[in-house]
Amino acid sequence: MAGASLLTLLDDIASVLDDVALMTKAASKKTAGVLGDDIALNAQQVSGVASKRELPVVWAVAKGSFWNKLILVPLALAISAFLPVAITPLLMLGGLYLCYEGVEKIIHSLFHANEKAHLDAPNVATDPSTPTAIPEQAKIKGAIRTDFILSAEIIAITLGTVATAAFMTQATVVATVAIIMTVGVYGFVACVVKLDDLGLYLSQRQQGALAATWRAIGRGILIMAPYLMKGLSIAGTVAMFLVGGGILAHGLPGFETWLHHLLPGVSSSSGVGPALLAAIGPMLANFMLGVVAGAIAAGLMWIVKRLR
Repeated sequence: MAGASLLTLLDDIASVLDDVALMTKAASKKTAGVLGDDIALNAQQVSGVASKRELPVVWAVAKGSFWNKLILVPLALAISAFLPVAITPLLMLGGLYLCYEGVEKIIHSLFHANEKAHLDAPNVATDPSTPTAIPEQAKIKGAIRTDFILSAEIIAITLGTVATAAFMTQATVVATVAIIMTVGVYGFVACVVKLDDLGLYLSQRQQGALAATWRAIGRGILIMAPYLMKGLSIAGTVAMFLVGGGILAHGLPGFETWLHHLLPGVSSSSGVGPALLAAIGPMLANFMLGVVAGAIAAGLMWIVKRLR
């Protein structure tokens, strides 16, 4: 009897862990948009820091990110436990914010690129008497503030994914995703910001049978690094529209049903064109909804700023 009870308990634990793993995987996919933007944004925040200070700055921001999630995770779980009806509106606001931020990034890159470059220049360059620690601390604080917003988005999206699960499952999934995302983001950022150092080191190798090969690889890394940063920024922006638009599509009454009737089903589609439309149609619809919602939000914010 005791052996049977133990086997039943172990089976229940395995079932719960399996549910947690599946929900964590689903939540990680849904937070991909925020994750891509988080990586690109934090890698850009470290730009302008002295090479030997890049990793300490990344570590300082990572610690701040852990503190952010230590605040946000219990707050999100409390909302889920005591005010679950607020989850969907919070998700909708989070999705709209993602779309708005995506449009803002596009507008800023098109019309304020020179202004951004000027504002991002270290204060030390313009004021020799300013200690180097001041702009570094300013960068760290700014990155932690940005991380707070992006962390809130990640946790809100994750909570929406597991909203119908038991409370302990919710807590486990949300905490797991928060830890994985923080370690993944800042581990990747640390690798990205040191790519140029790695490329420089390899490009200067003089000894060894493969010295010429290593120098060629180093030069390739130096050439590739700026394009990698640009690619991360673009991919993050696109993912923001996809994820934000998907959240809005799921929350808008009747939108997904209308889209289902509008697009042909995958199984009923014949030919490459209709089958392709059926496969990528929902993704394109989410993207366009995200762009339109972000543009409307940006327009309303512009009107509010003008009135103020």
